[in-house]
Amino acid sequence: MIPKVENVHSSQSPGYPDEKHSAHDDDPGRVAFEEIVQCAAVGEISEYAVTIEGEEQTTWFVWLLVCCCTISGLLFGYDTGVISGALVTIKGDLGPPVLSNGQKEFITSATTLGALLGGLVAGVMSDWTGRRLVLGIADVIFISGAIGQAVCHTVWSMVGGRFLIGIGVGLASCIAPLYIQELSPTRLRGRMVVLNVVMITFGQVIAYGIDSGFANVNGGWRWMVGLSAVPAGLQLALLAFLPESPRILVRRGSMEAAYRVLARVYTTATPEQVERKLSVLHATVRQSIEIVNSTTFWQRLGSMLWIPANRRALIVACGMQAFQQLCGFNTLIYYSASLFQEIGFSQPTAVGLIISGTNFGFTLIALKWIDIIGRRQIMLWSAPGMIVGLTLAAVAFHFLTKHTGNVLVTGEHYSQTWSAIVLLSMIIFVASYASGLGNVPWQQAHFISSALSADPFYLLLILSHTTFFPVRGIGTSLATASNWSANLIINSTYLTLMAEITPSGAFGFYAGLCLLGYIFCVCCFPETAGLSLEEVRWVFEDGFGIRRSKELREKKRALKEGMMEGGGKLDRAQETGKEKV
Repeated sequence: MIPKVENVHSSQSPGYPDEKHSAHDDDPGRVAFEEIVQCAAVGEISEYAVTIEGEEQTTWFVWLLVCCCTISGLLFGYDTGVISGALVTIKGDLGPPVLSNGQKEFITSATTLGALLGGLVAGVMSDWTGRRLVLGIADVIFISGAIGQAVCHTVWSMVGGRFLIGIGVGLASCIAPLYIQELSPTRLRGRMVVLNVVMITFGQVIAYGIDSGFANVNGGWRWMVGLSAVPAGLQLALLAFLPESPRILVRRGSMEAAYRVLARVYTTATPEQVERKLSVLHATVRQSIEIVNSTTFWQRLGSMLWIPANRRALIVACGMQAFQQLCGFNTLIYYSASLFQEIGFSQPTAVGLIISGTNFGFTLIALKWIDIIGRRQIMLWSAPGMIVGLTLAAVAFHFLTKHTGNVLVTGEHYSQTWSAIVLLSMIIFVASYASGLGNVPWQQAHFISSALSADPFYLLLILSHTTFFPVRGIGTSLATASNWSANLIINSTYLTLMAEITPSGAFGFYAGLCLLGYIFCVCCFPETAGLSLEEVRWVFEDGFGIRRSKELREKKRALKEGMMEGGGKLDRAQETGKEKV
């Protein structure tokens, strides 16, 4: 029997008899719903409370979902990486014989600005239109932007095409992981979202590979930017075979449709277990709507800023996102081909492929070990490597450009030895970044239950288990702004910085920012691996909880070892008893 709901926005239990009715009614869906609502009175609701045997099995439906949605990650990576090779091959195709630094910065940063705006509206937009429709709109924007770039003949039309692509990136990067979470089995969600992360770095590798392939083709840059329409078109076609998110269906009151979708997700579940999952989902949606309806935006914003635990969580989330962008990594993704061309490499896009390949390879390594080592520990190990890499680059640029007044001069012959050291320093920096900072802010996804708020952005999922439920939407929006704003600042000033304070000074400046980020991690970033939602809240109750988190994790580890040891003694006692018998 499927719990029937007429309107999830109702103030009463939607679709159920009035509260005065007995809880012993014959409808098991209603009884399950009331039990879950009672549990919600003392804490947040989690689908992890409903277990299903064989839930971790992946079905064809789940794989179709993942293959379709991770195309968004690939597009994200491709469209942010492809511009690196395009900038060195455009030459005079957009009017000026050579693009100025300012024009290059406009072309590059337009994508970031579009992504900032798209990411901020995506969550709220998808709550009303549905996740699938927003992904479809993003694909149409991707296709339009790709074609617009491929046929443009002026700098400003190129800027417009890049801005359009950025809006698609913002929409897709927000909704794709959310759609994956809401349509994946509960205990597979973290792993499925991680695949989207991998596809971003893989998309950058593909972008650099295509850049290399078209580098010596007349007008090849048009193929570079235009080919992103192909995966977007493929995803648009695959979306026709996927259903709407069950969360959106419940929000609309379409319980029958939501039940059918959950039955496809949990193929090994009994009808009663599917009903239980649906009841949990219904309760979380009802809870989120009641919270939004009973408070104003300014009240929720105030609780985000003035409640100490929320404020500290917000500082950590925004700080980590700012650190991820201000370290200067994306300058390599956007400008590495231009940089390697200036220091004398004859195949700069091919050399850039080494950078993207390093990022991809160490991302895979990090995803394997990050939960084993711990997020805080891996940050404390990898951040010094970033500082070393950038410092080495600053030293190498100093000696590389010494005979040209510490500035890069296009066409000048530079020492191959120092050029190789620059490349080595970049590899060290990127490997360290991918091992830690490139992944840590993303690796909170496995804490996410179906109780996500209105507008989560998957780069910022750290907020989803460090802040109280009513303010997650506001918190993720603020962290979204921190991430993309920092990205915009770095991308729009990199070439100017290189010209004004020399390449050595620019990379020394980024090394200094990394040092500040490392100090921030040491002082403010607690380890949350293995902690429940309530435990993470408790960690932030009194300070940033570095020591409190460590003590709590040690106690939990000791308790777990004691239970295992006790279980082993019990097993041995049972065996001894059997032998005596």
